[in-house]
Amino acid sequence: MGEIGIPRREFLYDLKWWEVKSIIRGYHARHHAGWEQARLIAFTVFCTVAKDPPKLPEDWIRFTWEKQSLPSEDDIMDLKADMASFKK
Repeated sequence: MGEIGIPRREFLYDLKWWEVKSIIRGYHARHHAGWEQARLIAFTVFCTVAKDPPKLPEDWIRFTWEKQSLPSEDDIMDLKADMASFKK
């Protein structure tokens, strides 16, 4: 399946849903550093021309994975279910 590197048949028919979710989370996690680096570079350039720049890059652009809230009960239950399936 494209950039994930799993054959289409295996992705569609052989993997369980919790495995697919883990693969997708890992794929997105691999790109966090690159996006944060791009934000820092853009922020640095922006600060050189802005009259009143924000103090932190996070104040200028916030990514979806930078939530300030705690995980919901549903998120916790999903994680517990994923961890229980690993034990089996």
